[in-house]
Amino acid sequence: MYLTLSLILLMLLAFSPAQTRSIKAVEIHGPKDPGFNSAGDDELSVSAIIERANRDIGQKPEDPTITFGDILVDDGLQNADPCTSRNPSCLWPKNKNGIVYVPYIISNQFCPKEKKLITDILKTFRNSTCIQFVPRDREEDYIHIQNLKGCYSSVGRRGGEQTLSLSRQGCLYKRAVQHEFIHALGFHHEQSRSDRDQHIRIVYENIDPDKKHNFNKVDTNNLKTPYDYGSVMHYGRDAFSNNGQPTMIPIPDQNVAVGRAQEMNANDILRIKRLYCA
Repeated sequence: MYLTLSLILLMLLAFSPAQTRSIKAVEIHGPKDPGFNSAGDDELSVSAIIERANRDIGQKPEDPTITFGDILVDDGLQNADPCTSRNPSCLWPKNKNGIVYVPYIISNQFCPKEKKLITDILKTFRNSTCIQFVPRDREEDYIHIQNLKGCYSSVGRRGGEQTLSLSRQGCLYKRAVQHEFIHALGFHHEQSRSDRDQHIRIVYENIDPDKKHNFNKVDTNNLKTPYDYGSVMHYGRDAFSNNGQPTMIPIPDQNVAVGRAQEMNANDILRIKRLYCA
């Protein structure tokens, strides 16, 4: 009898609700994937995400040269970089059907779940503009999305294979992915546009001395659009701060929110349309 009761108790413990839930949770969700949002990261600005991911770039001789925080300097623009109006242009070509196809490949460094996340974010461009990011076939010019150190991109089409880095350990956020691909389309940061001094004051004494170059202005084509503190291309007010104090203060209303975009806004989309889809 005692043996029978013991067996019954063991069976009940083996199939208790808590144990069953624990097993199912592991089977369904698996271990946490690196590179995806962590608790509290929803509050980070796009510049905070990029600054955190890129903090170790430049410590080794083989590291890429990065300027403006996340723009890859090619060896040998938010607002369109001057290269978009040159001949030859750094714009991606428009097809006869009015669509701008931008070929890409995704490195196998990313797991299937991460690849799907990236491709789903790229579809947001197709939903609102004439830009369609498409898997590369045999095109000569294309974007190679890689899991390198940090988040960065070239500005515009550079010719041949061009690297766009989305580190699995810190860049796989909608706002960060959109930000880097807008660079690849030829746009620069909002706070770097040619008329920025009318809209923000740069507080140089609060900037890390080694990072002051990130606040240089660019002779951008602003496409007759207003300065936008809410653009996904605008860095946060304390970007590259050396003391936790603001490095950018809006003018005239210093209390306006700066660099808090969670995704492309209407002005971001309008600029892409004016540059490519008109």
